[in-house]
Amino acid sequence: MVQGVSPDTPERFLYLTTTGRVSGQPRTIEIWFVERMGRYYIIAERREKAQWVQNLERDSAVRFRVGARDEVGLAVPAKARTVREPDLVAAVSSLMNAKYGWSDGLVVEILPAP
Repeated sequence: MVQGVSPDTPERFLYLTTTGRVSGQPRTIEIWFVERMGRYYIIAERREKAQWVQNLERDSAVRFRVGARDEVGLAVPAKARTVREPDLVAAVSSLMNAKYGWSDGLVVEILPAP
C-alpha cells in the first residue's frame, strides 16, 4: 500500500515495455514509480542484473503508461536511461522513500517523447 493513500484508492503503477535484447519481442513490467519535473523514475532492485534494465541499456526506446491494474490505456513512447548523477539519485530515493518506504536499487529515468 502506498503511504498516504486511502485503501479505497486503487494503487497506480508504471507499466514499462522494453524490447527484449535477445528475442526482439516487447516485454512489459509493472513497477512502483515517482514523477519529478515531467520525468518518471523507477528503481531496479536487482540493479543491472534485472532483465528489463539490460533490455533498455541495449535499446533506450521504450513505451510506458501509468495507471491501476484494472485500467486500460495506451502506452506512450519514451527514452529510458540509468541514472548515475548522485544528486538526482538522492532526490529520487527521497521521493520513493516518502511514497513507498523503500528506495534500494538502481534508479532509471523515463523521459516521455515530446
